[in-house]
Amino acid sequence: MPSHRFDKIFTPAEANQLIPRLEVLIREAQTLAGVFRHHVADLVKLEPSARRLELPQIIKRYPQLREPAARMAQVAQKIESHGCVLKDIDQGLVDFPGELDDGQVVFLCWQFGEPAVIAWHSLDAGFAQRQALPGARKPYLN
Repeated sequence: MPSHRFDKIFTPAEANQLIPRLEVLIREAQTLAGVFRHHVADLVKLEPSARRLELPQIIKRYPQLREPAARMAQVAQKIESHGCVLKDIDQGLVDFPGELDDGQVVFLCWQFGEPAVIAWHSLDAGFAQRQALPGARKPYLN
C-alpha cells in the first residue's frame, strides 16, 4: 500500500473550524468558474473549432481568459493552503487528510452546504464511497 505524506492531519473538529472560511472561498470559486465558462461559451460561439481544444490550449489561444483562469487558480490555492484538497468546485467538495481511530489515514470529506464534516472515505475512493463519521447525521450522505 502506498504511503501518503500530508503536511497536516486533521481531526473533524479542526476541519470544522475551517468551514466558515471555506464556504466563502468555495462560493467565490463557483462564481469565478461560472463566469469563466460563460466566456468560453461565448468564444466557442464565435469560433466553433475552439470546442476541440483542451482547456490549456483555449487559455493560451485566447489571452482574455488568462486573468479569469488565474483568479480561479488563486482561489483554489487559497483553499488548499489550509492543508485540505479541493476535489470539485461545482459540487463544493473538499477533503481533509485525517486519521481513523485505528490509525488509517483517510480523507475527511466535506461538501459545501453541509454544516460540518460528517463523512470520510479512503484515500483512493471518492464522494460516492463516503462513510459516516461516528455520530454524523446520515441523511446528508451521498
